[in-house]
Amino acid sequence: MQSHPSIITFQRLPARYAAFVMPLVLSVIMTFVVSGISTLRSVGLSPGLAATWMSAWGLSWLAAFPTLLLVLPLVRRIVGLIVAPPTR
Repeated sequence: MQSHPSIITFQRLPARYAAFVMPLVLSVIMTFVVSGISTLRSVGLSPGLAATWMSAWGLSWLAAFPTLLLVLPLVRRIVGLIVAPPTR
């Protein structure tokens, strides 16, 4: 199969990195959304909204990422107790 010249390809990480990459992506997206909502609620549509939001996002991400790394194994266990395993 021939690839399109405008499509960017990159080397994918090995599967062993999934336990690190998943909380990284999750923490980036969740802290972006939550810090945006709370910053908008706090300062409103002010001229400094974007700078305040990015500062809040960075600080919240610094707390969220290590927290996710620590709690995800516990969360997986709790979910395993609540949800039945898939049937074959």
